[in-house]
Amino acid sequence: MSSPERLKILCIHGYRQNAETFRGKTGSLRKALKKYIETVYITAPNVVKPIDDENAEDQRGWWFSTADETFNARVSSDFSPGFDQSLDCIAEAVKEQGPFDGILGFSQGASMVGMVCALMEQGDDRFKFDFAIMVAAFRSHSSKHDVCYSRPVQLPCLHVFGDTDQVIPKDMSEEHLQYFQNPTILNHTGGHFVPVSAEQKPTYVAFLQEQLRNKLKTTTDGLT
Repeated sequence: MSSPERLKILCIHGYRQNAETFRGKTGSLRKALKKYIETVYITAPNVVKPIDDENAEDQRGWWFSTADETFNARVSSDFSPGFDQSLDCIAEAVKEQGPFDGILGFSQGASMVGMVCALMEQGDDRFKFDFAIMVAAFRSHSSKHDVCYSRPVQLPCLHVFGDTDQVIPKDMSEEHLQYFQNPTILNHTGGHFVPVSAEQKPTYVAFLQEQLRNKLKTTTDGLT
């Protein structure tokens, strides 16, 4: 059960990451926003093939864009192997570790978050979130996911992207904004990471404070 004083957030890692590595990469975010949030991290079910000669940790992905299980965010595709398994994984986390107030994703995970929010608003009752935060998000170019972009998402959403992101260029994240109604935007000068400097913190705090007020109002209304 989430605390009435804080927001419980499900965290969705990027491609070639897992729960542990994403938790490490968001340590500064958790420290800066500890007054407002508590976080739960999960690992995608799909194992990503390591790059040749790479001695890497367990690498995972939320879906692939080719039949041979690779992924390229910039290439159109008629494939999405692993996607349904990832939806089941997130739904299981909601069931077993929820309820959650919000959901946060990075890169491919942010794209996954956007699609989960769309499916939720289209009637998929496995998912229940009151807001979303997406960092370096993009529209999936798999035709299998077109249904997720058929109408704008109404959920309160914070979209974060960087001017010098070389993995998911800024224009891909900006193009993604059209699929959300009244998105809150945090545009930073950096690259492909979750920013949380003194310059960016006020935007996170203002967004989270609004979500916390909504939560407290809902709780109060439920008692009257």
